[in-house]
Amino acid sequence: MSLAEQKATVDLVPPLNGRAMEKPEDQNRIVYAMFAVAGCAAAIASVVAAAGRAGLFGGALGLLMAAVAVIDARSFVIPDRLTLAAFTLGLANAASESSGAILEDIADAAARGILLALAFYMLRAAYFRLRRRQGIGLGDVKLAAAAGAWLDWTLIPIAIEIAALTALAGYALRQCFKNSSLEPGAKLPFGLFFAPAIWLCWLAAAVFLKS
Repeated sequence: MSLAEQKATVDLVPPLNGRAMEKPEDQNRIVYAMFAVAGCAAAIASVVAAAGRAGLFGGALGLLMAAVAVIDARSFVIPDRLTLAAFTLGLANAASESSGAILEDIADAAARGILLALAFYMLRAAYFRLRRRQGIGLGDVKLAAAAGAWLDWTLIPIAIEIAALTALAGYALRQCFKNSSLEPGAKLPFGLFFAPAIWLCWLAAAVFLKS
């Protein structure tokens, strides 16, 4: 068999791992599509709910939280650059909504973020001391700082409760569909639920508390 014939024969037989090589690309397309749909919907809803700069800030928050949710669901990692951007944007939003004491409002937003992140970190440390394994990731701690910068003290516990309940409900439904029992040590991407809850609470405040 000539070299040309050998090459033609090889080209006619696809590699066994061809489909496996295509799967990551297909998954990436799905991830990007999910982010695009969720981000655009959040941005549009924000602009509709709040006029002017508030709506633009809320739209940016929606895009960031959609990105956090999608990435955390896929990799169990919340990128620091996204939480830092959300925290910084929260301070800018506080300055934009200030009625006069801009520095004080920025300081209040920053203090809420720092205190909430500290509370999450203390809960993380206490859980590790009791169970000898991590229950809250550092990414969730940093995301809590962003939540504090955006939400006031009345909305923060609501966002946390929404995230916790939806995470538990989602896990229970998944196990039910899989016909599997609940596992106490199961790992869940909390950012998948906490990030949307932050934006939803901001949206509720924009619609009901500032209308």
